[in-house]
Amino acid sequence: MGRILVWYPGGSFRRNNHCRRHALEFNTSYLIPANQGHLIPLVEAGVKGFKCFLIESGVEEFPCVSESDLHASMRLLQDLPSTTLLFHAELEAEPRSTSEPNSDCTSYSTFLQSRPQQLEIDAITLIINLQKSYPSLRCHIVHLSAASALPIIKAARASGAKLTVETCFHYLCLSSNDIPSGRPEFKCCPPIREPGNRDALWAALKDGTIDCVVSDHSPCIAELKLLDKGDIMGAWGGISSLGIGLSLLCTEGRKRGVTLDDIIRWTSVNTAKHAGLDHVKGKLAKGYDADIVFWNPDVETEITEDSLNFKNKVSPYVGMKLQGRVEKTFLRGSLAYDWRNGVGTPDFIATGTLI
Repeated sequence: MGRILVWYPGGSFRRNNHCRRHALEFNTSYLIPANQGHLIPLVEAGVKGFKCFLIESGVEEFPCVSESDLHASMRLLQDLPSTTLLFHAELEAEPRSTSEPNSDCTSYSTFLQSRPQQLEIDAITLIINLQKSYPSLRCHIVHLSAASALPIIKAARASGAKLTVETCFHYLCLSSNDIPSGRPEFKCCPPIREPGNRDALWAALKDGTIDCVVSDHSPCIAELKLLDKGDIMGAWGGISSLGIGLSLLCTEGRKRGVTLDDIIRWTSVNTAKHAGLDHVKGKLAKGYDADIVFWNPDVETEITEDSLNFKNKVSPYVGMKLQGRVEKTFLRGSLAYDWRNGVGTPDFIATGTLI
């Protein structure tokens, strides 16, 4: 969404794929919001799923959907087994002011209070109720933050609902208690919550209630983060962490008895299943893509702006010391990354395709 890639009907969608395919150094799968009239043609064009917002996204091209919108869309998609409907799961019963008139816009607690756990609980309750009418359609909760929603998720899955859930590096590795005032780089939606909430998310990963961990990488130019003003309420919401997620999980996971096998399951095996790619990815076996990471667990690294391999180097992790380092990454057998030389090494041919 940060790149404002909107949906393309019919031929223009395919032409856009052709242009982008030859400029990629990684694999992508498009998850494009569209109105009901374009859903089936987009699936036929290769779209794997559709992400929607139950709360205003803050971006004009991605308005939130209503319950009636969802009924219409789910009715169309329910008989397409390869399709998943993904939800940004926050729901406001009534639109309200983002903050009180005299509240401190630089205080993280002001932002946290503006997006309570109840917004996620209400959204997930709606999704689960909708699934009762369309039980064959796979649904997925993106970037779960509210641990208070875990009991209703467990109950729904126990009853047979086709519901999967992800959480993010920042919800597992950061705590609202440690976020200083005037630091918009920590802002994301839903918000980073209290230490007890973080502990509950880890427990849900261990017992299988949460399926996978993702980055929810959401970059923006520094100006949109309002770093000079320290305005958390007005800043763009999103945290960038591509390239350091494995180090983040290993560093925090070691404190909690998490093994590398656990992390592989949450970040590779289960994500491949979710994307419908577990026949070629998520396993080192004959016939599978040779997507391989060389991991050094013993190296301690300090995150600096120079060490971040993304364009806009705004991250709450700058200054943190993490355990472990990705030494090399191979994509389909070709060296795509080396920690000494960075991304796109000379012998790497861009092979990213629409998946």
